[in-house]
Amino acid sequence: MESFPIINLEKLNGEDRAITMEQIKDACENWGFFECVNHGISHELLDKVEKMTKEHYKKCMEARFKESIKNRGLDSLRSEVNDVDWESTFYLKHLPVSNISDVPDLDDDYRTLMKEFAGKIEKLSEKLLDLLCENLGLEKGYLKKVFYGSKSPTFGTKVSNYPPCPKPDLVKGLRAHTDAGGIILLFQDDKVSGLQLLKDGDWVDVPPVKHSIVVNLGDQLEVITNGKYKSVEHRVISQTDGEGRMSLASFYNPGSDSVIFPAPELIGKELENGKKENYPSFVFEDYMKLYSAVKFQAKEPRFEAMKAMETAVANNVGPLATA
Repeated sequence: MESFPIINLEKLNGEDRAITMEQIKDACENWGFFECVNHGISHELLDKVEKMTKEHYKKCMEARFKESIKNRGLDSLRSEVNDVDWESTFYLKHLPVSNISDVPDLDDDYRTLMKEFAGKIEKLSEKLLDLLCENLGLEKGYLKKVFYGSKSPTFGTKVSNYPPCPKPDLVKGLRAHTDAGGIILLFQDDKVSGLQLLKDGDWVDVPPVKHSIVVNLGDQLEVITNGKYKSVEHRVISQTDGEGRMSLASFYNPGSDSVIFPAPELIGKELENGKKENYPSFVFEDYMKLYSAVKFQAKEPRFEAMKAMETAVANNVGPLATA
């Protein structure tokens, strides 16, 4: 099997730019995932984020997680469970309004650090969106403009820890799903693996590479590209050994009132398999209402539900139930 795509973004600035752009294009079309090195975010900053995130978990979240596991009987599993994840998380909102000052139990230094980290990730997200525009033949800034809606994109970071699990065969760290939103940038533990994506029917490990940023495409980019790029199912496997796995997934998503639709330049173009996709138009908030109820189910029925809603509105018969 071909190896997981790891792309050196520094080469965009030299004679290897065309080759690097082709690598990004291939990764988007055939993987839905790739890993960036030399992405412009300093190693020193990433090392601080990793250190302070792990310290915060130990200090403020580990005991609560263990108590929660005990209360739910997950410490004595005898059969596989499919309705729970072996993870400890909290969520930081950055746009349109930040909640970093309001999240409890964060040290002031950690709050300041995470604000700086979010700023760097936001800039990298927008840079990557413009690279996607270039490969797709779209005007520079097109994707960012669609994501902005009337105010701003929705941007936040899910901070996760996956503690050691005594029975990883019975419970996943995070169940298989595609991401609902736009472009997702993941800073993950470089010592503990666990993230896998589904490719050609097989689960493939996403290699932990020190100081890298993993990029994956969400459902909205599949719609906007009219199926040229696909969101890909992925999961986190629980591990028995070590200190557990850390990950910070930053979601650069459309604003709640953003209207999502296939880019006109990409409508009617045949894919390599000869098919012509026909994706729906919808408001992002409507999609999220449906997604929240069926996150761990296949994405295709979600697209069909949005298409049915679009048809109903066009025919003036009112909205359809989507869940």
